[in-house]
Amino acid sequence: MEITVSTANELRLTAEEFELIKQKIGRIPNFNELCCFSAMWSEHCSYKNSIKWLKTLPRDGEKMLVKAGEENAGLMDIGDGYGVVFKIESHNHPSAIEPFQGAATGVGGIHRDIFTMGARPIASLNSLRFGNLTEAKTQHLLAGVVHGIGHYGNCFGVPTVGGEIYFEDCYHTNPLVNAMSVGILKNGTTISATAEGKGNPVFFVGSATGKDGIGGASFASANITADSAEDLPAVQVGDPFQEKKLLEACLEVIETGAIVGMQDMGAAGIICSTAEMSAKGNSGMRIDLDKVPMRQQNMKTWELLLSESQERMLMVVLKGREAEVLEIFEKWDLPCSEIGEVTDDGLLKFYMHGTLEAELPAYELVLGGGAPQYEREYKEPAYLQKIKAFDISTIKVPADLKAVAEQLIQIPNIASKRWVYTQYDSMVGAGTVGTNAPSDAAIVVAKPTNKGLALTTDCNSRYVFADPYKGAMIAVAEAARNIVCSGAQPLGVTNCLNFGNPYNPEVYYQFVNAIKGMGEACIKFDTPVTGGNVSFYNQSPDGPVYPTPTIGMVGLLENLNDAMTMDFKHTGDALYLIGLSRDDINSSEYLHKIHSVEFSPAPHFELEEEYNLQRAVEKLIKEKLVVSAHDVSEGGLFVTLTESGFNNNKGFSIDTNKLVRTDAYLFGEAQSRVVISVAKENVAAIEALFNTSAIAFEKLGAVTEGEIKINGDNWDTIADWKIKYDNAIGNLLAGQESEQALTAL
Repeated sequence: MEITVSTANELRLTAEEFELIKQKIGRIPNFNELCCFSAMWSEHCSYKNSIKWLKTLPRDGEKMLVKAGEENAGLMDIGDGYGVVFKIESHNHPSAIEPFQGAATGVGGIHRDIFTMGARPIASLNSLRFGNLTEAKTQHLLAGVVHGIGHYGNCFGVPTVGGEIYFEDCYHTNPLVNAMSVGILKNGTTISATAEGKGNPVFFVGSATGKDGIGGASFASANITADSAEDLPAVQVGDPFQEKKLLEACLEVIETGAIVGMQDMGAAGIICSTAEMSAKGNSGMRIDLDKVPMRQQNMKTWELLLSESQERMLMVVLKGREAEVLEIFEKWDLPCSEIGEVTDDGLLKFYMHGTLEAELPAYELVLGGGAPQYEREYKEPAYLQKIKAFDISTIKVPADLKAVAEQLIQIPNIASKRWVYTQYDSMVGAGTVGTNAPSDAAIVVAKPTNKGLALTTDCNSRYVFADPYKGAMIAVAEAARNIVCSGAQPLGVTNCLNFGNPYNPEVYYQFVNAIKGMGEACIKFDTPVTGGNVSFYNQSPDGPVYPTPTIGMVGLLENLNDAMTMDFKHTGDALYLIGLSRDDINSSEYLHKIHSVEFSPAPHFELEEEYNLQRAVEKLIKEKLVVSAHDVSEGGLFVTLTESGFNNNKGFSIDTNKLVRTDAYLFGEAQSRVVISVAKENVAAIEALFNTSAIAFEKLGAVTEGEIKINGDNWDTIADWKIKYDNAIGNLLAGQESEQALTAL
């Protein structure tokens, strides 16, 4: 067929990119080659609209063992000769079309990024966004995504230990499904995603290749439209049991020392793994595609190159040691085929039955090589003028604050997510700590060491919508605050940057300013960005989603006995608020959901204030002066107190600060605040320490046997509030006509 600009346009390449391709290879590409460039130069693989800004993020640190972007995931030293490997990625578009498989394969893919480096996955987390929970479509998507995550993780045998979930109208058509995996390896045993050594054989291992997932990288680089359901072949199909076998076989074959390099066949499949491994090793490959195990007959060259079938790896083996590799994969009953060899000419040559079907320079295909890099126009969004115009004096303090609190604690963004997390196995592998004593971050044992890892995912996207720069800083700060409140020291960050169409200057403004805020906060907290994922085009005909730069953070707990929990322990313990109460209801759930105010500034946040707060909390925990710590976030102080009371059925009696609006005091979400409980014998020491520091604090009251009192008024018991909190989402779902959709899975 004749290859023209229109052919390139149909493959989501611009006319300028088509001309650039011709220059790079010195001729007009054939269809197979053009398909390869389309996939590799898609936003999903090349980061062409984001890489220049991503390079501004802090990516170095004394505990970094692998620099950001060098391998499939970040690697940081945790001492005792071991490292932690972690990464977060999106699977948004597939989940919008086929929620079960979209979410399941997202989990499978991120675990492969971890064990392809030689690490054993020990925990997974997620960050999810959906539309209004009262709508049938949202319920369908929620049910499918949760079932997909639970099914894959539970069957694969890695516990889902934490995460977050929000419901906002802007995610109605385009939900966000971000999956994070964390693994442990022995330092010095890392396997690199590289191809080196002329004549070394190239192996295809894992599941056979089918037509599922073809064009998935390009599909992820376009807006969701009414016709997107027609792209269903772009959604992959996962098999967690096959991946479990692949994990064990890969880790076993790594121990033989016969492996030169290995990479997951994720986005863009064979063309991506062959190109990236070759470019990294300054080499090339000769590949016989007809030797690739296939699930379907008569697959075309471009289909084999672009298929994103799951549970597959590309492996370069030392010549002469092929038999060892074949024996291990045969033992695990997994396809393993020698499909080619490493060359030294920098070219990828793909053959079918002896006929050369495509010849491409590896370097020109990849991010950091010949893939184009753009810096898009950006301008301040018009809606920010509405945000700047917000006046708190227009919001009257409600007469019945208890009634407001009852509404607030049942809002899906605040209420218990147990309908979700009970579908996940959080105990498989027996490495989870604190199941019966919750912490602000999940705590897992870093086996085989005796240390702990604190893990969290965080981002309040309404804050980022209100102020992209400050909102992204808050996301990093809250992640670090959760780690610190759990008794751990923040180590590093992986991010999943979910935004709308980068060609929209207002969307790109959100992206650029979020990167700036994130970078500044990461520098302050000494949490380098180890890697992650950019997901653009998260929008529907109704417009873009809230800018959602999800932060995955890992912290180190040198001694598991020093872990801190958020639950009140004893009646009579004193309650303190560390941080300053303010007349601030900006972007709070209270303002947005109770008063229906869409446009208001981000809540108060100052980076230096936050840093000092965290150092103070860290000191109190280390000196064992507190028995619980829980940060103030969505829902404000009242929700923080009730959440701390639930586990041991303890209530609280507090007096509000008369210098602050009562609604702001109880429900405002001003940042840099933590509630601690203190045993009576440590009250004097705590107050002496506070009085000699510059940290703001106030005594709230005390832990009670179960009753809740605000300014002496009876607000029922913690048990009454726990019923509302625990059952809100389940009751909301059960009360809808679409309940059948929830149980159909």
